[in-house]
Amino acid sequence: MINFDCSAPVRLKGVGDGFWITIDPLHPEDVLKSEIDKLFKNLKHLAVNASVVIDVGDAKGHDDLIENIKSYLKTEFEVAKVSIPPEKRSIPTEQTRQRDLSKGWNRHKSDVLMLRGRVRSGQKIESKKHIVIAGDVNPGSEISAGGDIIILGKLTGKVHAGCPDDEKAIIFALEFKPTQVKIGKIAAAGIEEEFSAKPEYACVEDDGIVVKDYMKENPFRKMPWLEVI
Repeated sequence: MINFDCSAPVRLKGVGDGFWITIDPLHPEDVLKSEIDKLFKNLKHLAVNASVVIDVGDAKGHDDLIENIKSYLKTEFEVAKVSIPPEKRSIPTEQTRQRDLSKGWNRHKSDVLMLRGRVRSGQKIESKKHIVIAGDVNPGSEISAGGDIIILGKLTGKVHAGCPDDEKAIIFALEFKPTQVKIGKIAAAGIEEEFSAKPEYACVEDDGIVVKDYMKENPFRKMPWLEVI
């Protein structure tokens, strides 16, 4: 772990598979960048493709500074992802979490439809819930869900997540090559480029559908903690 004097304008420590930077926003931006430069040059190749969290403590109104530091880290040191710390849990949220841990996960209510088996051509599966399918989804089949669609296999059919208008839904597959994709009200044609068998997911960005590498982005990392209902 790398740690520096708490009085420094920039402090760095290793966290999991990445780094946590604590900066004092009262210092000029050029001073902060200079300090970051010194620290990251010591890391050498370890910073490449790493995840970095920028923490300004309880200070407010420094969004522009944070964005500039994000861009600087990505440009100068090729880090993969830069984010800010998650919001601290409120007391009610912490109490809910402790309640969940004490109850365990024996429950009768589920917001997921989970199926096991291959989906053949001509078959349609619809649900107002999230859908998880442990199996391949073949061409000519159609999957429609009110939430996310998770395919633990090859996806080569038509899929509509977030039906009818939830554009925050995602579509994930271990092998991603659908013939048609729709999230909420936004639709896109299937994947045309050469197929590569790797986990990918589709989501909505800038009013369009994009496909991302799951191993690099991991959309589930942003999900809230589980709660027992």
